[in-house]
Amino acid sequence: MNWPIRRNDSNPALWNAGGLHRSIDDLLEDFFGGSLMTAQTGGAFPRFEVAETDDAIIVDAELPGMDEKDVQVTMQDNILTIKGEKKKAEETKKKNCYISERSYGSFQRSLQLGSGVDEEHINATFKKGVLTVTLPKVEPEKSKVRTIDVKTD
Repeated sequence: MNWPIRRNDSNPALWNAGGLHRSIDDLLEDFFGGSLMTAQTGGAFPRFEVAETDDAIIVDAELPGMDEKDVQVTMQDNILTIKGEKKKAEETKKKNCYISERSYGSFQRSLQLGSGVDEEHINATFKKGVLTVTLPKVEPEKSKVRTIDVKTD
């Protein structure tokens, strides 16, 4: 059997056995010209988890197989940008490799944040393939209340 089975193979019954997930993957691959995990699509790599505490916004980005030296984190105009490159390790060609779902190449993802982030004290750490960016909050300025006199004409 030739792997992977694709929708344009001569046996549509085998392709349908792959299920809805594979059908959607094939559709997106045909439309964008690549996998969802590639940078060319602007897709879902890296995956984010964003949480908020009383003191900070915390962004976790999954970057499996990467080192901190391959990642750049920037903040400009309340936009957090994470970009980098996942490089393919040079290794001998494997025999009988039927499926390869790993992705390599450059990526960039940005996240629009509201105002109220202390940009001077942003902290980023990298551990076990997860980048954690901690964005401390600043106290919002209290608006002044001004009473406006209402006059008659």
